[in-house]
Amino acid sequence: MATIYEVSKLAGVSLATVSRVTSNNALVSDKTRQKVIDAMEQLGYRPNSIAQSLASKRTNSVGILVSELHGPFFGQMMAGIETELRLAGKHVIITTGHSEEDKEKDGIEFLKSRNCDALIVHVEAVSDEYLFDLCQGDIPVYIMSRLVPGVEQNCISLDNELGGYLATKAVIDQGHSDIAYIAGQQFKADARNRLIGHKRALAENNIEFKESLVYMGDFKETGGSEGLKHFVENKQSFTALVCANDEIASGAMTCARELGFNLPQDLSIIGFDNVILARYIYPKLTTIDNPVNEMGQMAAKLVLKNVYQQDKLEIQQTFEPSLITRDSVLPR
Repeated sequence: MATIYEVSKLAGVSLATVSRVTSNNALVSDKTRQKVIDAMEQLGYRPNSIAQSLASKRTNSVGILVSELHGPFFGQMMAGIETELRLAGKHVIITTGHSEEDKEKDGIEFLKSRNCDALIVHVEAVSDEYLFDLCQGDIPVYIMSRLVPGVEQNCISLDNELGGYLATKAVIDQGHSDIAYIAGQQFKADARNRLIGHKRALAENNIEFKESLVYMGDFKETGGSEGLKHFVENKQSFTALVCANDEIASGAMTCARELGFNLPQDLSIIGFDNVILARYIYPKLTTIDNPVNEMGQMAAKLVLKNVYQQDKLEIQQTFEPSLITRDSVLPR
């Protein structure tokens, strides 16, 4: 097996230069970097990752904790993070928290035990105080889709209140005033803020907020189907249904057809997130865009800039949602 000494000799550079190339150090010209890469390929040289780790005190790995592995939302998030880190020669270790406090804490401790250089976490059950304390530790921690007071510089967040407002305003602008709402679990900050936005849109348009037209569900398709059945069984009158995410909307649409609704003529439905399924269900779903892939990429760039000293990266930490108009909302 080839050694670093043979690579340096064939490339005509110093051992230090070869080391800089294998650790992706920016202080090497493109021409020199290519000479070293060509020599490594010609000799079949593979850097010893353990030796590199000992020398740099880095493992070149980043821990990711998400709520779930299934579903398009977290798939887009993880793809954004992993793609950006892989381009920089870093790898990811992934675990889940299942939106439960004990499991989220356990997942974080697991990632810390793997000697990750940094953590990117999407957590919903642990408190802001816990996250604040976590960010004071030895391992850099960056928080997805949540704004934690005191550590805002570690957060990549979406204005969920604005998103909830835009969703409800979109159906109001189409003439609807009898509007039902299926919410996500209210211990989750994004679900709470989307409902706050819904209430603001109603208030600004002098539409009374009615508790009877709100169903506290979850962020799954079952939440949508159960919520719609609840409204129908309780003989609530509404012409539009605002859903706290696209999975809820998908479940509500399936249930609506089973109950004999003609969509969207009998019932307008709007979602939130703009996951890939929104483009393919029928009718195509009007929704609020949540740029979670781009937010994942930005979380990775935040790690690359702060942990791996890639100083030239531009960072955006707060994102705004936008309305995506398709076919599932009609004028009243």
